[in-house]
This record gives sequence, structure tokens and C-alpha cells, in this order.
Amino acid sequence: MGSFISPRYMKISNTPNTSSTITGFILLGFPCPREGQILLFLLFSLLYLLTRMGNGSIICAVYWDQRLHTPMYILLTNFSFLEIWYVMLANFLSDTKVISFSGCFLQFYFFFSLGSTECFFLAIMAFDRYLAICRPLHYPTIMTGRLCTNLVVSCWILGFLWFPVPIIVISQMSFCGSRIIDHFLCDPGPLLALICARASVMEFFWMILSSLLLFIPFLCIMVSYALVLRAVLRVPSAGGQRKAFSTCGSHLAVVSLFYGSVMVMYLSPTSEHESGMQKLVTLFYSVGTPLINPVIYGLRNKDMKYALQKFLGI
Repeated sequence: MGSFISPRYMKISNTPNTSSTITGFILLGFPCPREGQILLFLLFSLLYLLTRMGNGSIICAVYWDQRLHTPMYILLTNFSFLEIWYVMLANFLSDTKVISFSGCFLQFYFFFSLGSTECFFLAIMAFDRYLAICRPLHYPTIMTGRLCTNLVVSCWILGFLWFPVPIIVISQMSFCGSRIIDHFLCDPGPLLALICARASVMEFFWMILSSLLLFIPFLCIMVSYALVLRAVLRVPSAGGQRKAFSTCGSHLAVVSLFYGSVMVMYLSPTSEHESGMQKLVTLFYSVGTPLINPVIYGLRNKDMKYALQKFLGI
């Protein structure tokens, strides 16, 4: 990743006749007194530890329980591993709040690559549930270990290859005026707002990529669950229906939490959102959702609940 971004300096023009060379941006984060910054740091550190513990427990439980070595739980362990790295601690204790130019765009790249990978994993997990419920007799022959491995690898590769080109292009543009980003991470909206000349083509290209990334997996998820719903409603026994809904309920809850917040923010990165609302929504899907996911999967899935109890010795 060392060659991902050119180490050049940015030219930030303050007036028509003067310019200053700087090496980074200022992330405002959550402006508050020093004591508040310390409290926020401690709070997010606690949330980060809880997220790692929750998702790490799922990974360990699946690893140690041979009964869970199935495609559904292999996908879940990869998803949990992804969620561990999705949470990033903001630089609350820094007095300057400065992030380097390269650091800003590397953060930009990894944050959105992880988000892209999550979209693909959610779609693949929905497809897996469709096969398991709608085609149970053919499921073992279709969702083989090899296919599962190929799907997992494809999710990671596609996720990390979706946004490099536009991010590299944005990093080569000139930035004018203030270098202040009213956010706690390098987000496309504030960054595009700092470009000297409005990059309409780049804004349109970013919107197209974001729309494809969100709507193609989302469409696959909706089609999969529409077919699942149709199949479940044909099941004569109420017990069978409850079991099927229980199996899919946790995944649908995660999909709702993730897409409900992300679609509001990134279909148009330069749309007019209040900075406070941007921070809260970003905070929810980047910190809140990874924290909640282990609770959803652990409490709604009996096999996972039993494996977690066994692993934790409860």
C-alpha cells in the first residue's frame, strides 16, 4: 500500500495571490473541551474492545465447534472478522487534530473498502440462506466448500478493488481554502467540498460507483429473501415457518441496520447533510453496527448461542 498515494504536497489556496503548502488536513471530530475529548476516547475505546470481544467470540466459537464448520458460519466468521477492523478509533487526544495527506487517503481507502466488502458479504449470506431454505436437497452439492471459499475470496477482492481508482484521482486534485474537515474521518463529502474547481465528472462517477455498490447487492438480498418468504409461506407447519424466519431474522436485522444508514449518506457524497448528522450516521454504521451484530447473531441463532456458551464455559 506504500505506493497507493503519491507523497506530493497539497496546494491550499487561501487567496487569489497567495498559497501555502501543507501536508495534511484537520479533522474536527467532535469539538468539545479536553475533558470531553478524554471521555469520548475512553467511551470509544470501550466500544472497540467490546466489538473485538463480541466478534472475536463468534470467530472462536465457530472455529472450536465442528458442527458449525458449514458455509453459513464460515461466511459469518469472515463477516465478524471484517467488523473487527471496521471500527477505528478517532484521534480524540490530539491537540492539533491533523492527519497527513497520505494518512487521510489511506484511511479513506480502507474505510470504504471494508464497507464495500461488507455489502458483498451481506449479499452472499442472503444467497446462502436462499439455497438452504428454497433448495435444501441440492444445498450440499451446490454450496460446496470450494464454492464457499471462492465466494469469500471474491468478496474480499471485489471490496478492495471497488474504490481505488476514484480515490487516487481525488488525491491528485488541488484543494483550496480551508483544510478543515468537519468530521472524525476522511469522508468523500467534505473532501470533495475542498477541491478548488468543482469536479462534476468525479462527483457523478462517485455516485455511479456508490449506487452500483449499494443497489446490486441490495437487489440480490431482496430477491433472495422474497424467494425465501414465498417458500416459507408454503411450509404447512407453523414450527417450520418459525425456524426458517428465525434463521433469516438475524441477517435481515443486520441488513436493515447497515443499509438503512449507508444509503442515506453515500449515494450522493456532496448532498447537503448537516455535519452533526453525517457524524452520527457514520458513527452508527461504523461503530454501532459492528457492536450490535454479535448480539443479534448470538441471541437469535440457537446453534451459535450454544457454541458461544460452550466456548465461554457458561
